[in-house]
Formats: sequence, structure tokens, C-alpha cells
Amino acid sequence: MLRVTIELLPGGRESGKRVIATADIARVSDGALADYSVALEDAVLGEVGERARVRGYPRWASSVWDLVARCLAAALNQGREALPPRPVPPAVTVRTNDAGFRYVRLDEIPEPARTFFDQKLAGSGIPDHGCAYAHDWFDFLNGHR
Repeated sequence: MLRVTIELLPGGRESGKRVIATADIARVSDGALADYSVALEDAVLGEVGERARVRGYPRWASSVWDLVARCLAAALNQGREALPPRPVPPAVTVRTNDAGFRYVRLDEIPEPARTFFDQKLAGSGIPDHGCAYAHDWFDFLNGHR
């Protein structure tokens, strides 16, 4: 089995590194044309994509990176060995309350952005239950939170 590990090194420092995602790739049939299964795991979101298979892969024809790329693509794109369309930034309606404060509703933020944003909100003030100030949302999108 192959395990691909994605580590985050804050500020490029090894001392603060942590694993944020893994991909487990297992050969499930032998031979010159082997089958592989793949499962993706995210430290925050849990299982990502779907368990997928890459079938009839010519084992000794390319670098291991070719196999890894095809397995990642298959897990993210319903078993197809092609990347899904590039994601677009999440579009969320900005509302204004009676006091004039701009806010966003958390339940209108699509996943996985909602989960990551919610984590970054820890300790922040909120305009109402289930909401966040619009400036916090924009700071998050711009990488400042």
C-alpha cells in the first residue's frame, strides 16, 4: 500500500508541522495491469471524495507520481481519471441587519468553506446566532484569518 501524506509547515518551519490530509492507495489485483483502490482523508473534513478504483494500470510504465495523480483524480471525480472542474470561490449573500451591520449566514456558506470558516471564527463576535460579520468572511477568503 502507498500512503501519500500532506503536511502543513506553518511559515516553512518543520517544528510546527502537522498532517492535514492523507491518501491511501492499495493494489487490489496483481499483474502487468493492476487495479488500485484509493481513499482520501482530510484532518478536518474526514473522508473526502469517494472510494474509487483505478483499473488496469500498467504498473511498470511510468513514475509512481502518475499512479498517485490518477488515483487522486479518480477519488475526486466519481472514478474517472481526470480532474473535476476547477472549484470556484464560494458566493455567499451579504445581508444587512436593522442596525446596519453587514453579515453572512453560516448555513449559506457551501462546504468545505463553512467548516474551515467556522473554525477560524473561534473567539470572534457574531451579529446573531448562526451568522458572522461580513468583514470576517472577507478576511477569511483573503487569507487573513
